[in-house]
Amino acid sequence: MAARCRSTAGALAAVALAGLLTTMLAGCASSAPQSGARTDVTAPNVESDVRKRAHIRLELASSYFEEGKTEIALDELRQVLVTDPSYADAWNLRGLIYMRLGDPAQAEESFRHAVALDPRNSDTFQNYGWLQCQQGRYQDAERSFNQALQNPLYGGRPKTYLTLGICQSRAGDLAAAQRSLAKSYELDAGNPVTGYTLSRVLYDQRQYERARFYIRRINNSELANAESLWLGIKVENRLNDTQAMGQLAEQLRKRFPQSPQRASLDRKAFDE
Repeated sequence: MAARCRSTAGALAAVALAGLLTTMLAGCASSAPQSGARTDVTAPNVESDVRKRAHIRLELASSYFEEGKTEIALDELRQVLVTDPSYADAWNLRGLIYMRLGDPAQAEESFRHAVALDPRNSDTFQNYGWLQCQQGRYQDAERSFNQALQNPLYGGRPKTYLTLGICQSRAGDLAAAQRSLAKSYELDAGNPVTGYTLSRVLYDQRQYERARFYIRRINNSELANAESLWLGIKVENRLNDTQAMGQLAEQLRKRFPQSPQRASLDRKAFDE
């Protein structure tokens, strides 16, 4: 399952940046122990058999969740928790499911259970932090993201720095957001969501030359879309590069004629 989560960014060519951001930041449900996380290797054989059965069913629930079959995933997950209510990864997936269902109270309860059962699972803290960020609880979210980053073996550090930067930006701390996004970019320069978000934060800080560097990398590739082209147009407008601006505008009009960004371009609403 982890491999499927890591492959999300690679699908950007067929998906808008905003849509991918929602998908990617929804989190991954770890159905196997993380490196450095607690494992019950000394548990009796009976407990090991219980965990094995729960793990198999959790894999099935995770697959349904990734396929968008949320209600079926939840039904499977209920059986997992009946079999093994102490399975932290199952509570983590339960939190993700309830986030998707728009039930933050149940999601919060699930993540709290998962953290209590396995306080070293960085995936859970990442997902919990994203829930808190969506609720506008930015300080709580930052603590959760930093907790996720405490594990030096955690493989999701680029995503956690990205979500941390997004939350810091929403909280109005653009300088901190820039630092977090720059760390994410250093770890995964090929992620266009990070490049776009960093460019946007730099634009908001009026660092237009630096913003141009990151957004041009996206717009000069097959990953360009209406959102990235519009940001590129706004950057070039600030830098008074009418030629580059015109080229981007032509792409936007031809490729995304019905997009809101095309409408903004026609109105010359560069400051909206």
